[in-house]
Amino acid sequence: MRLTISLIAALAVCAYSNPILAQTAAADSMKPAAPAAAPTAFQLNETSWTFTGKDGVKVQESIDAAGKFIAQSTAGKHLDHGTAVMKGDKACFTSAMTKEGEVCWTTKPLKVGESFDTTSDKGEKMTVTRVGYTPLSMPK
Repeated sequence: MRLTISLIAALAVCAYSNPILAQTAAADSMKPAAPAAAPTAFQLNETSWTFTGKDGVKVQESIDAAGKFIAQSTAGKHLDHGTAVMKGDKACFTSAMTKEGEVCWTTKPLKVGESFDTTSDKGEKMTVTRVGYTPLSMPK
């Protein structure tokens, strides 16, 4: 008799819990999906760019994997070098050759061959074009 009562009680618990589990699963399936992961921020590392400097010189600048940049004229003359980091949606450059300090520029993700107008924190404007990555080296 005890076995029969225990068996009936176990069946009652199972019968009662299955609809609850089914309702919980159905409720979970009705919840909105978690938002997709935010796209990763634009990265400067291992990119190259061309632009015309303030003095009219055409410049090619490359940022290596470590975030170090080298800028040279398209004729090959070394113009500048230093570090580059992303801060939010701005590309910030600190020259090792001047005492200007960090200068940050607006950015947006570009594919090779695309151009856009960028503005510095100081209000300077220029058009930059992304080109295929070309590692540059310091002059010897």
